[in-house]
Amino acid sequence: MAPPTQPRDSRDFIRRDNQAPTRTMDQVRSERRQTQQGNRTFIQEGDRTIVRQGDRTIIRHSESNRFAIGARDVRSDRRGDQTFTTIGRPNGITIINITGPDGRLVRRVRRDAQGRQVIIIDNSFARPRPTYFVDLPPPRIRIPRDRYIVDAWDAPPDIIYDVFMAPPVERIERRYTVDEVRYSEPLRARMPRVDFDINFETGSWQLTPEQIDKLGVIADGLNRAISRNPREVFMIEGHTDATGNDEDNLSLSDRRAEAVAVALTEQFQVPAENLVTQGYGEQYLKDPTDGPSRINRRVAVRRITPLIDQQAGLPPRR
Repeated sequence: MAPPTQPRDSRDFIRRDNQAPTRTMDQVRSERRQTQQGNRTFIQEGDRTIVRQGDRTIIRHSESNRFAIGARDVRSDRRGDQTFTTIGRPNGITIINITGPDGRLVRRVRRDAQGRQVIIIDNSFARPRPTYFVDLPPPRIRIPRDRYIVDAWDAPPDIIYDVFMAPPVERIERRYTVDEVRYSEPLRARMPRVDFDINFETGSWQLTPEQIDKLGVIADGLNRAISRNPREVFMIEGHTDATGNDEDNLSLSDRRAEAVAVALTEQFQVPAENLVTQGYGEQYLKDPTDGPSRINRRVAVRRITPLIDQQAGLPPRR
């Protein structure tokens, strides 16, 4: 997953003026190249890699590619065994994404126009591990279910903000890396979430203006939280139903999560560096059915700051 070398346009994710889709799943499918390394299968498709190991399948991508959308300039250089990708945005903010030799994120930093820096994500504490997965039991939910999983379209803005700022439902025993959070569902489940469904066209990950307008209530809650603590990190998760090909669903959900993050930044000024995105395809069905299901075609947002930085200040609840 090579880092970007130049600014990108958002048209891959946001449809304007009734334009046709810039890419389709048929094109993505035609790009796939499969290789085998030991007990792991790698499926490369453009800027993403699907990895199969045993009964687990994940998809990986470079967040720096999203940061390059609408950027003023992009630079990438090697320093020792690390890659520094520096993205200058038109608002004077610079995002510095540092990755290790295996592509894993080491540190993400925001620098403002005055040169002041804020470390958004710091994984440098972690030793390289052979796996991303954390073996934890499911959390015990002691809060009302409607405050643990909230439907964005039915909830007032203050409830969405409260869920975004809620503490973990169980004590967090140690600090985790972003990749451990991405790929360990019982760990993510320790944080409440907000669900919302967006009716993407079949096989598409582009958002229309009407769909983007619906994200306003989500953006308001995110911006409110980040304004109180600039180090807050939120995960945008993509999910599909169980119809169709597993690999297509995984790829599609990952691209749809990225599309939502792009729209939140481009249309509502949610800082791109405070978001991480991940697709899960049909792995975590909300409605356990093999058929078409609108409830399963959803995007979820949850705050992950307490999982990756136990020292981060927790803003008081409203």
